[in-house]
Amino acid sequence: MITIYHNPRCTKSREGLCEIENLNQPFKIRKYLEEPFTESELKEVIKKLNIQPIELVRTKESIWVENYKGKELSDDQIIKAMLENPKLIERPIIVNGNKAIIARPKEKINEIL
Repeated sequence: MITIYHNPRCTKSREGLCEIENLNQPFKIRKYLEEPFTESELKEVIKKLNIQPIELVRTKESIWVENYKGKELSDDQIIKAMLENPKLIERPIIVNGNKAIIARPKEKINEIL
């Protein structure tokens, strides 16, 4: 089952959702701002993305710039920042089984189908 971690207010996330809908495959939508990640879920997604936690952070968000930019943070501290401020999480994230992708641009979705 394909899952899209989605923020309906984000243009890129809406484009990713549209791309998923066009696949005619079953999928589920997780609006992660309304239903935040648990720590274990976020760590699992990062593992499936095969990236470092900082690579999932929207580093230009004001929350990041004002509170975290320029600080030496461990991976766990970065994950904690994302859990406390889900708006910091890059989107959309598409998960298909053991694979995941940050769908920017939306065509990257094809990489995990």
